[in-house]
Amino acid sequence: MNGAYEVKLDAFEGPLDLLLHLVNELEIDIYDIPVAEITEQYMEYVNTMQKIELNIASEYLVMAATLLEIKSAMLLPKKEVITEDDEYEEDPREELINRLIEYRKYKHAAEELQEKELEENQLYTRSPFQFDEDFVKNDADERGDVSIYDLLEALGKVFERKEWNAPLDTKISRMEISIEERMDEILLKIKQSNHPLVFDQLFPFPNRTHMVTTFLAILQLIKNRQIQCRQEKHFHPIYISGLEA
Repeated sequence: MNGAYEVKLDAFEGPLDLLLHLVNELEIDIYDIPVAEITEQYMEYVNTMQKIELNIASEYLVMAATLLEIKSAMLLPKKEVITEDDEYEEDPREELINRLIEYRKYKHAAEELQEKELEENQLYTRSPFQFDEDFVKNDADERGDVSIYDLLEALGKVFERKEWNAPLDTKISRMEISIEERMDEILLKIKQSNHPLVFDQLFPFPNRTHMVTTFLAILQLIKNRQIQCRQEKHFHPIYISGLEA
């Protein structure tokens, strides 16, 4: 496995989807978003994507710039727009909040339509698995309650703890393993364990190549319905276990 990764994951639906995830995860009032906090969290996700050389769309970087601009504007003295009735203080967050509310409305509508479609198709053969739809939906009975964003957040924490650029990285930098081989290793490790594995346990080396391969192997195993990931609450450990074939 040589060279840089060029990975495109359709499970990422865009920067507004990531922002909405953060709003829900942090239990933030969508009408009063703490820009400094959500910008910090958003940048952590983007930095993790860049660390694993994920081929993220430029729109994520545009949103990052927008958040930083809003954050800066929030630090400036507020501008007052005088109207005939009263004074109105301009809020730098207003446009972003309106976009998020609109996106949330359409997302909920799309989810309701998808649920109706699944109900109507229960008597028919299931269509071929689509990663970008089924993975993000997180069927609790088969996949657990973990989203792509939860996995990415967990990976970011692993990077911090493993210190992937430590001296040990140079000692095993020539370790080459394919995603398929790493999938087999993960399945064997799960099979040999008497209990679900913690996400961190699948990243034994502070080596970026090995960590990226492991992450992609986990995503592929989820797509193949060979493993499931569960998390009791946000920010809690993610547990991985096998699924019956």
